[in-house]
Amino acid sequence: MSMSAERITVSLPPDVLAGARGAVDAGAADSLSAFVADALRNQLQRAQALAELSRVLGGPPPRRAREEVRRDLGLGPVPSAAL
Repeated sequence: MSMSAERITVSLPPDVLAGARGAVDAGAADSLSAFVADALRNQLQRAQALAELSRVLGGPPPRRAREEVRRDLGLGPVPSAAL
């Protein structure tokens, strides 16, 4: 898929950058830029899905429900930023 792109500058923690580079080296994406674009796209889709869920439920899902779903999916605890 070929799209135009805008060059930006971001700062990443060393461990995040190393993990992303390792994922690219393992074939998860064609380039670091593609990997970051995919990660941002996934985050945007998640935010949109959560916004729609909040709209349907009349508010955010209860923390307990989010914790149960994350546990069932093997994702670990709800991040503190999501409280």
